[in-house]
Amino acid sequence: MSDQEKIVYTITHAGEDPDRCSIPFVLANAALAMDVEAVVVLQSTGVFLAQKGYADHVHAPGLPPMKELLSNFVELGGRILVCGPCIKERDISEADFVQGASVTAAGALTQELLTANATLVY
Repeated sequence: MSDQEKIVYTITHAGEDPDRCSIPFVLANAALAMDVEAVVVLQSTGVFLAQKGYADHVHAPGLPPMKELLSNFVELGGRILVCGPCIKERDISEADFVQGASVTAAGALTQELLTANATLVY
């Protein structure tokens, strides 16, 4: 087991609520800059953020554009886990994912949560 601290951010919103999808990415980027492992989990409509090009048009006032937040997160080593049943329901293919995103299942996600020092849901 790693001694590195870990935090998991679950995002359940996308472009319909730019604040609620951008703020956790701001926090996750800050965590990575502080050498804290950060994992972003996309569920519900949040899975749209995993689609290439989707984040290009999401911007919460006063915050960096989602495209920049997402790109920085991946460049800093962050992992994006995407709910399998959620993408199936929305007819999203893993082939359409942004770099750094991968499908997760309930058991693997539960393990991520159990090994985290903190979890937040947006």
